[in-house]
Amino acid sequence: MKILLTSVGRRSYLVQYFKEVIGSEGEVHVSNSTELSPAFIYADKHIKTPLIYEENYIEFLLDYCSENKIDALISLFDIDLPILSKNIEKFNDIGTKLIVSDYEVIKICNDKWLTYKFLVNNGFNAPKTYVNKDEAFTAISNNEIQYPLVIKPRWGMGSIGVSIAHNSEDLAFYYKKTLQSIQESYLKFESRENFNESVLIQEKLKGQEYGLDVINDLNTKYQNTIPKIKYAMRSGETDCAETVESDLLKSIGENLSKKLKHVGNLDVDVFIHGQEAYVLEMNARFGGGYPFSHMAGVNLPMAIVQWLNNENINPEILKEHVGVKSHKDISLIRLDKSKEV
Repeated sequence: MKILLTSVGRRSYLVQYFKEVIGSEGEVHVSNSTELSPAFIYADKHIKTPLIYEENYIEFLLDYCSENKIDALISLFDIDLPILSKNIEKFNDIGTKLIVSDYEVIKICNDKWLTYKFLVNNGFNAPKTYVNKDEAFTAISNNEIQYPLVIKPRWGMGSIGVSIAHNSEDLAFYYKKTLQSIQESYLKFESRENFNESVLIQEKLKGQEYGLDVINDLNTKYQNTIPKIKYAMRSGETDCAETVESDLLKSIGENLSKKLKHVGNLDVDVFIHGQEAYVLEMNARFGGGYPFSHMAGVNLPMAIVQWLNNENINPEILKEHVGVKSHKDISLIRLDKSKEV
């Protein structure tokens, strides 16, 4: 079995998870648009790719997968997903299975405005969200929403361009600042369709934040939901979390699975506000919260490999132990191991 993880960045742990499953008889390949990628050190083979938005990106990956007889490709970056999902058949033709959701699913998850509409239209609670600044100001005047408000890009991940507005002056300032952040980052490519509606103004919820890993098999059949309470965040990613028991959150995960019909992992942010749970965002990929599920006994890489081999998995490998608290650490990786010091 040979697996390629694209846009791998610093997800070294995922490289190691897959290597543990595949063993010495297989290979884990990784790629990124820069060689300054710590995960390169852990892979069997690595390759620098063109930028995702360059015209030859897909052809480059197709050639690499063909030459190296890659069995399956998994992307770890939101911006990579829609481009890959449009080219599933091209990879099928060379014998490489793309583990990615359908394009419409990716579109809903990557576009936070479409996420909001999907949630509301399917009966999920979601914080009130506006994509039009004038409509947001009208809602504020009518006391439909109150400060503080979250200002963030319509597309994107992490904490790029995210700010909190406590009054109208803040709102005007941070709205303009977020537009500038979009123009100065990779988000400019995502926002080019409608730059004037590329910033969201969202109700800021009070309460505890949770993360869900909602797992489907490769045929979109629901498997499990792993709820985790978030204790600390860093740059928009979970830094410390604990697996918890929650029938409410598991029910939300199962309902999302059946409505969205994603493939593999769905990373979901949820707030418990009062007695209600509100879904905030969804990412149709391995998210930064997955390692906390893995530490609690879940082994999605093993399930993926077994599914690829047309094997029936033991459901226990996707079941979590409750009460497992974990924290990400910071370690230094030497990238130029071939050079003497």
